[in-house]
Amino acid sequence: MSRRKIEWLHLLSRLFGKTVDESFRVFPPFYTDFGKNITVGKNVFINACCHFQDHGGVSLGDGCQIGHNVVFATLNHGLAPEDRQTTYPAPITLGKNVWVGSNSTILQGVTIGDNAVIAAGAVVTKDVPENTIVGGVPARIIRKI
Repeated sequence: MSRRKIEWLHLLSRLFGKTVDESFRVFPPFYTDFGKNITVGKNVFINACCHFQDHGGVSLGDGCQIGHNVVFATLNHGLAPEDRQTTYPAPITLGKNVWVGSNSTILQGVTIGDNAVIAAGAVVTKDVPENTIVGGVPARIIRKI
């Protein structure tokens, strides 16, 4: 493994507060609010310009592939005008081998099942079953794999 890769993995391990596997790959720039609330499995790839609002926690299972400009938004605001200053965190969890297309947004509290595919530009507002392709705004099931 190259010295540069070792340094990069060390920096990410410090940011996440836990050791990341040497198979983890990420293309900068990479944006996060805290970092300590992010967990990544083995063979995870994150493309450039992704945003991890990780207050509520973001977990990526083994083999996940994340496209350009994907947003993980673990906070929401209250709907009532008097409650909009309050934020409510909830975790985002991706199972194994999930592929998230470029420019997608995954919202708070969403769990995405193993082998699911999120189409580019989708806004995922609710859980996605395993072995399913979803797309659109809001994301809906397109078909089973």
